[in-house]
Amino acid sequence: MRVLIVEDDETLGDGLSVGLRLKGFTPELVTTCEDARAALEAGDFGAMVLDVMLPDGSGCDLLARLRGEGTALPVLMLSALDEVNDRITGLDAGADDYLGKPFDLDEVAARLRALSRRASGRASAEPQWNGLTLDPARMEGTMNGRVLAFSRREFTILSALMDRPGAILDRAALEDRLYGWQEGVESNAVEVHIHNLRAKLGSRFIETVRGVGYRLAAEDPA
Repeated sequence: MRVLIVEDDETLGDGLSVGLRLKGFTPELVTTCEDARAALEAGDFGAMVLDVMLPDGSGCDLLARLRGEGTALPVLMLSALDEVNDRITGLDAGADDYLGKPFDLDEVAARLRALSRRASGRASAEPQWNGLTLDPARMEGTMNGRVLAFSRREFTILSALMDRPGAILDRAALEDRLYGWQEGVESNAVEVHIHNLRAKLGSRFIETVRGVGYRLAAEDPA
């Protein structure tokens, strides 16, 4: 999942970015309300981690404006202000969840997965398709009693496809999930990861729709 982090503390923001990337997310970091609005207009994000106190304004005010404009993006608000009234203010501004600083990175990741699950209308924490069950917390899968390990980028592609079973995702959409703004895109990375996934899941688990993109097979690939 691609996540926008809005945090002006350089050490905290970098730590969040590195930590969430290791947990399978594709984070983008900005430090101001203005940059956050620009990023949201330019990119497709699955969630936002938003600090309350920013150099050019309040995260609560930014969020209230975004909600007023119809933005439904799931938002996890982070703040050193963790009194009950502060949480109420953040939630009333439109936050879906609120976490006080200091926080545990595993909890941030778990809360983001929960927000994504609710936004997609998916009840289960472990997506399933054609005999494969994913464990997002461990970036692993189970199929026919076997535990399958995936690289971070393999898991990102597989999660993107399982988030929208039956939908065709083109190469650009998958690259958006794989890479941040400052990362160079490898020319054949998607194809390589799809090849590796088929080697683990079976050649028919992921279909190529020629000239369009990729989707999960509608029938049992076994």
